[in-house]
Amino acid sequence: MTTHTDACGPMGRLAAHREIDPGGLARRAEVEEYELRAVLRGATREPDLLRRLAPALGVHAADLFVLAGAPVPEDLAPLDATAGRSLPYLIRQFVLLPPEARREVLCFVRSLPQEERTGPVPDPRPYEQYPPGFGGVLLRMLANRNLDWNGSVRVLHTLAGLYVSPSTIGGVGHGTVELTHHLLADFAIVLGIPVADLTAMAGPVAEGGLRLSDPVPVRHSAGPDAAVLLKELSRLSAGQVRLVGAEAGVAPGRLY
Repeated sequence: MTTHTDACGPMGRLAAHREIDPGGLARRAEVEEYELRAVLRGATREPDLLRRLAPALGVHAADLFVLAGAPVPEDLAPLDATAGRSLPYLIRQFVLLPPEARREVLCFVRSLPQEERTGPVPDPRPYEQYPPGFGGVLLRMLANRNLDWNGSVRVLHTLAGLYVSPSTIGGVGHGTVELTHHLLADFAIVLGIPVADLTAMAGPVAEGGLRLSDPVPVRHSAGPDAAVLLKELSRLSAGQVRLVGAEAGVAPGRLY
């Protein structure tokens, strides 16, 4: 069982919430237990260790780097920043498809080859540099899915029915917008992370009427598939995303 002293950061709080045995997790990740405990306390951000820990913990690798406060490696960052502009249109069409058609689109995405990166990963713009806090963690995880403030607003609206402005999304990252239970639930839908896990990661910032047992309504039946698609699309170029759009039936000219 994870001890209280291990649960200092988002990963430690997640492990404590899941009642994970550090020894067993260390064996699954093929790391030393003392190294694992250091990660859970936020005391180390060694890249190879985080890569091995991600599948054992069941966390998207790029997200685990964000949770650890570590830079996301180039090979885990979105391949093509320009592809992000097309994602809201694609997600809007994707959720209209019947389940079998959604599965076919996901299979098509996974069949596409990994292209080489043609340029460096762009540095965050000044307004995308967030102070310490879980709001910044959330926005960095959205960035792992190639979603900026505008893209996040539109995808949150499609999947969660959330009506907010881009500045509100930015306020979450900068800590000027309060994280409520329902707001965390909306982010959980897009990120594809169980809301109880996300709430545990958030820790004390999410207190104040926020309970892990609170029921969260299903906002869109296609939400889980769309969350998977967003993660898969992050490794594709803009040209490949256009191919996916054609497969999903997006009208020609709607994708950049």
